Amino acid sequence: MLQNNPLLAQLKQQIRQTTPRAEGVIKATDKGFGFLETDDGKSYFVPPPAMKQVLHGDRVQAAIHENGDKISVEPDTLVAAGLDRFIARVQKREGRLAVVPDHPSIKNALKARIKNSLDEASIGDGDWVVARLVRHPLKPDDRAFFTQIDELVAKADDPAVPWRVTLARHALEQECPDAGDDWPLRDEGLDRQDLTAEPFFTIDGEKTRDMDDALRIEPHENGGWRLTVAIADPTAYVEEGHAADLEARTRAFTVYLPGQNVTMLPEQLADDLCSLREGEERPVLACTLQVEADGSLGDYRFFAATLRSRARLVYDRVSDWLEGQGEWAPAEEVADQLRALRDMTEARAAWRTEHALVFRDRPDYVFDLDPAGNVLDVRIEERRIANRMIEESMIAANACCAHLLAEHVGHGIFNVHRAFDPEKTEAAHEFLTAQQIEVELEALSELPRYKELKRALESRDDAWLDARLRRFQGFTSMSARPGPHFGLGLAAYATWTSPIRKYGDMVNHRLIKRVLKGEQAPAEATLALTEQLTERRRLNRMAERDVKDWLYVRYLTPAAKAQQAFEAEIFGISRGGMRVRLVANGATAFVPAPMLHSDRDKVVIDDKEGRIQIEGEERYKLGDRIRVELVEAREETRSLVARPSE
Repeated sequence: MLQNNPLLAQLKQQIRQTTPRAEGVIKATDKGFGFLETDDGKSYFVPPPAMKQVLHGDRVQAAIHENGDKISVEPDTLVAAGLDRFIARVQKREGRLAVVPDHPSIKNALKARIKNSLDEASIGDGDWVVARLVRHPLKPDDRAFFTQIDELVAKADDPAVPWRVTLARHALEQECPDAGDDWPLRDEGLDRQDLTAEPFFTIDGEKTRDMDDALRIEPHENGGWRLTVAIADPTAYVEEGHAADLEARTRAFTVYLPGQNVTMLPEQLADDLCSLREGEERPVLACTLQVEADGSLGDYRFFAATLRSRARLVYDRVSDWLEGQGEWAPAEEVADQLRALRDMTEARAAWRTEHALVFRDRPDYVFDLDPAGNVLDVRIEERRIANRMIEESMIAANACCAHLLAEHVGHGIFNVHRAFDPEKTEAAHEFLTAQQIEVELEALSELPRYKELKRALESRDDAWLDARLRRFQGFTSMSARPGPHFGLGLAAYATWTSPIRKYGDMVNHRLIKRVLKGEQAPAEATLALTEQLTERRRLNRMAERDVKDWLYVRYLTPAAKAQQAFEAEIFGISRGGMRVRLVANGATAFVPAPMLHSDRDKVVIDDKEGRIQIEGEERYKLGDRIRVELVEAREETRSLVARPSE
């Protein structure tokens, strides 16, 4: 009765109006207390009793209390809950059901009930579930936290836990789509050129099944090359609006995880009918383009075709052969093409270095897993000449696609990348100025001038400078309209070379076919679609990172027990310590500030500048290579803890 008393509510409102208040986000600690961090950078202490009413990540309003020189806050109003849908582990104790959120900063066991459609007997202690917060103590009429279990993700002893839990966390599909077995080749009214007599070939990884690009290259007598890029054609089977098309639109991408792929299209299409297998006839969408002797692009022509790949080649074997290693050798009709493709690749790379921009090569880390999902090894896979040959061919073909769509359609699915986040451009300019790098503010958002700046910065070979600038960088997004890709240094970029794996490429295929048939283009992609494509790509990358983090912890647990030392690169510095990447295997580890020196007061961390001083001397900075020892592998948080090696 008292809770609904209007006089009591009025009194509370009067007290709130006269008491100093703050709004911010709750940050929990392992010691029971927490902090309220406001948008303007202030931090208020939240005592343990008050923390029992909130969870890490909650956005709340709170009353500020002063007791002498001590200031604390008491949250009383929930603005937005930090938890909504979340992954948790079931806790069954003496007939009581609870869930513990799978979050490094939330240790609370929250009371739970099971959704009516689930069988309670099928859910046991330690199982992984999807749960939802339905009650919060700071909500009107709610007295405590309460949750509902909506879905069983995996049993506690399921060896596929890292994959299933990660996919569920990001609300990604667990299985490949199933859309029937009947996939006749559609009559699209296209004239398909017969290329089955031409010696096309593919180059992929040893285990790749969804091979979506085949190449044919012919050198010109007077210099330059004629390159034909043939791409698998799933839209020859999947009509727009078909159930498989709608499902692909929802998924947006194939999810590639260590040891598991979840395809965008049904496997029968992705790994069979559309895959450009050696010796099998396949429909393709192709582009023949002229590459001049200096690496610049000339005329191009898109067309529909049918081909039969003559050879299924593998990156490492091709690289070994071109470098004069190993015993494998290709057939002569392919060997001459590989030499020509290598020469074209070097010319294109040189042209892009001078006129566009080239990404620095970074190694890929490949997990070798046994059938149970245990990590046997983590291998470094360098980007060798064969990888670069395919990469340069695809970049050239995608640049042609961007030009075609911009000129003949006016829209499509474009990859747009700004060098700096628009909201951080002025801060980036101030930072560069402080580093005695004279550049006008406008140059950071104008592609030609930015390319000059980027080349000048790369010539410095300053790892700290590169790492600091990443704080201001923008992200690649999907756009229906052409826009610059600052990362590649190109005025526009639209991919069409991976339609088995990317829905945006399927959209572009259909637009290219409209141009070939002389048909009027449909309305441009909606903002909802481009935003969905951008978001799904982000989720896929997070899922890949999360699974790798889990596998790294399992793989490196023996190394942590032995306190094994590794060479590492510092890539992040925060108030709590620094993050490093192990060079040998790509794993990331956290070095807490207390691990830097026995006396925390002698450690000064400048997280904005990315530098750490110890006893008044600079000891570490972003980009440095250091030796660290692993000291702990925490599977519950999928994190590695390290300390500097003596």
